[in-house]
Amino acid sequence: MKIKLFLGMVFAFMTFSVSAQGVAATPGYIKELTADWQGERFPDGRPKVSDALLKRLKNIQIEEAWGYLRRKGYNNQYDGNWKILHPGQVMTGRVLTAQYTPLRPDYQQLIKVKGGAENRDTIGGSNSWPIEILQPGDVYVADGYGRIIDGTLIGSNLGNAIYANSQNGFIFDGGVRDVAGLLDIEGFNGWYRGDDPSYLAEQMLTEINTPIRIGRAIVLPGDVVLANRHGTIFIPSHLVAELVLSSEVVGLRDQFGFQRLREKTYTPGQIDTKWTDAIKADFVQWLKNYPDNQLPMTRKELDDYIKNAGY
Repeated sequence: MKIKLFLGMVFAFMTFSVSAQGVAATPGYIKELTADWQGERFPDGRPKVSDALLKRLKNIQIEEAWGYLRRKGYNNQYDGNWKILHPGQVMTGRVLTAQYTPLRPDYQQLIKVKGGAENRDTIGGSNSWPIEILQPGDVYVADGYGRIIDGTLIGSNLGNAIYANSQNGFIFDGGVRDVAGLLDIEGFNGWYRGDDPSYLAEQMLTEINTPIRIGRAIVLPGDVVLANRHGTIFIPSHLVAELVLSSEVVGLRDQFGFQRLREKTYTPGQIDTKWTDAIKADFVQWLKNYPDNQLPMTRKELDDYIKNAGY
């Protein structure tokens, strides 16, 4: 009798756990994942990093962002070796994640039921579900585990839908189809592993806005991505502002160093190692003469950073 009661309790617990788990993460769970973010959020719980910071981030080099994150202990935020629709362009945005797996009919049926309970369109393919909830400035980031044949996540129709909702692009660890049609979408860009004429046939969506892996990087919903011809780097939302400002100052340091090397004021060894107090003082004076309207940050942001950095 006790065994039957115990088994019944286990079954009830398992049933509750399955019914409580939806396709998309709850706002509460996303807030737990991104607890260090203190600013505004979307209704789905994702951090809403400002458009101004996203614009400034476009001028940051991948290496500078990578170095900053490594110093903070985030060693698994970069991935490279992409095909890119428009390699000469830079993309930044707020991440919306999606997880795909190989197709399994019984699991696919459960996902369809769960999606219906979340008022998602169960007539078309579930690969449209993440696209339907994109917000302006979002980047659709999907783990397709590198699959290309029978794993093409979008073609030109869904590509147009992505751009209509987000005014931005995508990053897929997987495949796409109809690249010619995707290239025709003005302002649209995407990073992907390969292309194939096959449709999405042996792959299924399982989760939206949960942690995913993109190559060697871990990505959380609400991260901010910097993507260019040199790769993609995924930045925790609470570090974006400091990363941008720090990288901008590094850029100014480089300008100063290059100028002083051309002028032969200092040797390469002096510039390329820890600066002396005299060089630091020279840099601070050089910054004071830098035109305000050419600074990538406000003068107050710069002055505060320099003071706190001990120049």
